Amino acid sequence: MASFTEKTQPNQLAGSKSNILVPGCTILISVVICVGIIGVFYFIFPPRVNVLFIGIDESPEGTYLGRTDTIILATVQPLKPYFGMLSIPRDLWVQIPGVGENRINTAHIFAELEKPGSGSYATLETVQQNFGIDVDYFVRIQFDGFEQIVDAMGGVNIELTQPMAGYQAGVHQLDGQRALAFVRERSGTDDFYRMARGQLFSKAIFTQLAKPDQWENLPAVIQAVADVVDTNVPVWHWPRLILTILRVGVDGVDSHVITRDMVDPFTTSGGAQVLAPDWNKINPLIIELFGNQEIVDDPSLNGID
Repeated sequence: MASFTEKTQPNQLAGSKSNILVPGCTILISVVICVGIIGVFYFIFPPRVNVLFIGIDESPEGTYLGRTDTIILATVQPLKPYFGMLSIPRDLWVQIPGVGENRINTAHIFAELEKPGSGSYATLETVQQNFGIDVDYFVRIQFDGFEQIVDAMGGVNIELTQPMAGYQAGVHQLDGQRALAFVRERSGTDDFYRMARGQLFSKAIFTQLAKPDQWENLPAVIQAVADVVDTNVPVWHWPRLILTILRVGVDGVDSHVITRDMVDPFTTSGGAQVLAPDWNKINPLIIELFGNQEIVDDPSLNGID
């Protein structure tokens, strides 16, 4: 009898392993299926994402106490795919929450003076309130950091079809310092020319990074971006955004600016030269780029006291 028990023990142990493996495999297969479904929805049914890109003017070291020298509102629709950009003049006269009427580029520094670290959110809220667009995310960079990124790329090539910012028509390679001077050049031009140069240079960066011979510089570029860029875009959003941009291609980017005919220049009581928005002309562009959202239709925002 004892001998019979000893012979049957191995079969009982084998049966126990089988009982454990079956539910384990079932769980693993279920997890794989769930991940697959999530992946399909992630890439095939992604929502529209609006991101505010802001470049901060010179500020004391270790702080963000500066005005927003560059403001670009971008929208990404991965399903189409579609990538649109709208450059906003820094002198646009708008309502700033908690402050009142002022230049849109001052929203950042007012907030930073009151509470360090809040400037990006204040700028984002200002854009949302005045443009009637739901914007959840921002990407903020200081201009000295912009130089680091360009230098990490080994410089950036720009192709000009006409003389611009002191350069003749043709192809020019700019290092970080010269690139910063190019996008910020003010002599003999106004903010509308600066916005056009900013978009031109942004496209030149994307074009260059997409070239295989530039990929060896990607680790240095990624490190430079990590060092100088501040953002609240979740990590899980980036693969989808990057893939969309690659699918669209630089030539497919839908670039726009708020033009001279969409604003009314005037001088404030304090002597500042600013731009009052004409929302009747701006709104159709907003609808074209961002869809029919809560478009501003408040006459008081066009008023000049």
